[in-house]
Amino acid sequence: MNICVCIKQVPDTNEIKVDPVTHTLIRKGVPSIVNPFDTYAQEVGVRLKEKLGGKVVVISMGPEQAKEALKSCLSVGADSAYLISSRKFGGSDTLATSYILSEAIKAVEEKEGLKFDLILCGKQATDGDTAQVGPEIAEHLDLAQITYALDIVEKDGEIQVKRECDAGYDMISTKLPAVVTVVKLPYEPRYPTIKSKMAAKRKEIPVLTEEDLTGINLENCGLKGSPTRVKKTYTPVNEKNGVKLEGLEPDAAANEVVKLIYDAKIL
Repeated sequence: MNICVCIKQVPDTNEIKVDPVTHTLIRKGVPSIVNPFDTYAQEVGVRLKEKLGGKVVVISMGPEQAKEALKSCLSVGADSAYLISSRKFGGSDTLATSYILSEAIKAVEEKEGLKFDLILCGKQATDGDTAQVGPEIAEHLDLAQITYALDIVEKDGEIQVKRECDAGYDMISTKLPAVVTVVKLPYEPRYPTIKSKMAAKRKEIPVLTEEDLTGINLENCGLKGSPTRVKKTYTPVNEKNGVKLEGLEPDAAANEVVKLIYDAKIL
């Protein structure tokens, strides 16, 4: 089974700054990691490859520094990786990003000389929390999609997906190729070894620009192709309104708590 995993490099900090002009995240100089949900998506892909054979290819759209995230993926089971990067892709919202990634998937298939049976994404990115890119990739590629996957099993040319829902889980089957988004799994993603880290550092990561995506329409990319507009951004203020009771005996403290609750008209 040939599998494509779409990953994103996200900030590893709460100190996120926003460009006041473009209203996009300023990523330069901010420590970054692989989006946690994407690590679970890759783990599913690697486990399927180990069981069924095939290849796992990881792609990411971002600046040059995103190569570090891709090397991290190479160290835990991915066979190859591609970075999709161009100034013309900067400022893309989820619609533009999913369009670029869908065109990149086609280009990578051609370069690798294969067709992907399965495209995996994390359910959402921790810096945006939209959960839109995976389903939009499926729409651009006209593929079946299943979201919030807890497990994926291949059977007779189809996949059976254990899908998380409010009441527990559903079991859903679909033919391949398909797009599946993955939630936090019952098991943790594997850790790299020193040997696998060294091997990943030596691997070349090709960079694909708009010139490599032959069918792409640049009108649908970057800020120009992004219908989403951020009107305002702000950092929430955490106000501490608690009361600390000190130096009281347990009975007196309990009475004081009851009085505070009544005074606040909570009861």
